[in-house]
Amino acid sequence: MSLGDFLRKQFIDVIQWTESGPGVLMYRFPMQDMEIQSGGKLTVRESQLALFVNEGRAADLFAPGLHTLVTANLPLLTNLQNWDKAFQSPFKSDVYFFSTRVQTGQRWGTQQPITIRDKEFGAVRLRAFGMFAFRVSDAAVFQAKVGATDAEYTVAQIDPALRNAIMSGFTSAFANAQVPFLDMAANQAELAKQIATAVQPAFAELGLALESFTVENLSLPDELQKRLDERISMNMIGDLRQYTQFQAAQSIPIAAANQGGMAGLAAGIGAGVGLGGIVSDAMRGATGTPAPAAPANAAIGAGAAGAAGAAAGASAGDALTGDTKFCMNCGAKLPAAAKFCSSCGAPQG
Repeated sequence: MSLGDFLRKQFIDVIQWTESGPGVLMYRFPMQDMEIQSGGKLTVRESQLALFVNEGRAADLFAPGLHTLVTANLPLLTNLQNWDKAFQSPFKSDVYFFSTRVQTGQRWGTQQPITIRDKEFGAVRLRAFGMFAFRVSDAAVFQAKVGATDAEYTVAQIDPALRNAIMSGFTSAFANAQVPFLDMAANQAELAKQIATAVQPAFAELGLALESFTVENLSLPDELQKRLDERISMNMIGDLRQYTQFQAAQSIPIAAANQGGMAGLAAGIGAGVGLGGIVSDAMRGATGTPAPAAPANAAIGAGAAGAAGAAAGASAGDALTGDTKFCMNCGAKLPAAAKFCSSCGAPQG
């Protein structure tokens, strides 16, 4: 091999980047001990950009396509190198390729619960998770602030910086939104938009564009979720006094038609009202709310109601001792001597 052949091999005629796999954001073309041949070819594939850098200063940027490397196509580099327009000698320059494809499927989440002010609870410790996508939008900024002189820069390398930016924007967006925690699930899409708006400037400072952002889950730590569940259960139970009174009122027609008449009904109503008071008082005690004092004549009134009901039941029973009686099972009217009910067939004692 002659000296001329050896020297010619130090000149680069074709510059291109064939991506070896996903996740690479920046690739520096190997230029050590080599020079670019004037008139050489630069191939930039779809979803790529190529940037010439002269001694750390960004020069000419090339979009996808096939480019001939002459002074007319390298105005910034020509100016930096003080070349003449007819310059045709080999030259040195760093060449960086960038992938502009959208990097999808990136996950974000809170490593620890974040304390957020809440209208209803005062403050809550919130956890959140979701997805985002981004791409390189400004190659010069990305190379200067992120990639620098690295031979290769990947999504995995920049991921921690992006997560920190998202967490900062996340806290700011939630503080401005002032959405109660109980309403957050119904407003996740709107919250995601606000977080994306807050995060976008931090991405732009790195030469990146945030393409999409979603909030998939909002939750509380286990101990806080348990307390929230208890509070929801209490609200669902409501006023047990009103509930038991309603149940007693619903049973009046049935009790009147069945054996026992008003006597059993009065006893049932008294028991229902008493149960409502007991459970309601127990609930108040569990939540630290003092139970209201019962009126002095409450017990007397309840006893009088029970006695009146019993008397009414006895009177109703006395009225049935004539020539007719009522079925003990379905309440149908029967002759006094009937052994079986003609309606339901139940035996009569």
